[in-house]
Amino acid sequence: MEEAIAYLCKKESVFEQIYQQYGTPIWPKRPQGFETLVLLILEQQVSIAAAKATFNKLKRAIPDFSVLNVFSFSEENFRACGVSRQKTKYIKTLANAILSNELDLESLASKEPDIIRQELVKIKGIGNWTVDIYLMFCLDSLDIIPLGDIAVVTTMKELLDLSTKEEMEIYAQKWKPYRSVATYFLWHYYLQKRNRSVSY
Repeated sequence: MEEAIAYLCKKESVFEQIYQQYGTPIWPKRPQGFETLVLLILEQQVSIAAAKATFNKLKRAIPDFSVLNVFSFSEENFRACGVSRQKTKYIKTLANAILSNELDLESLASKEPDIIRQELVKIKGIGNWTVDIYLMFCLDSLDIIPLGDIAVVTTMKELLDLSTKEEMEIYAQKWKPYRSVATYFLWHYYLQKRNRSVSY
């Protein structure tokens, strides 16, 4: 992390300013596997706090949070836990892919990020944002820039005067091979400026 921070602060004055003003960004960590992917599905388009509240309801309702038990959990029970019909379908589709051996989650850690992305986006309900966060939080991928993330896009617009995702994608090339750490800087600024904190 220190090497990446030094590299980015040298490359980009904005990161040096963030570092001086707000200190070291948080490096989020989550365990690999099914539970984290379920949580990420719940986090799509909502706040982390709201998604965690729903996830905790699910965990209380399904104490043994196995793939089979989640797959067998009824749609009515999902709704009672606050999960939308669409996200229920996504979670069940993921569970079914694992149960049918269409997806081998344990093997992902030994594969390249591009291959992991190809395998995961085949599952309906898992898009590039979900894959990006899984790669960053669970597999320690250092060079991801999740341009499907509203905080990243908002901060790049604000600090770098970039208006389109295409411009952002091109601009972020200069942050390679540490675009994930650059993302943590952007999130750090976004939260600190708004006096908010997040437990990843």
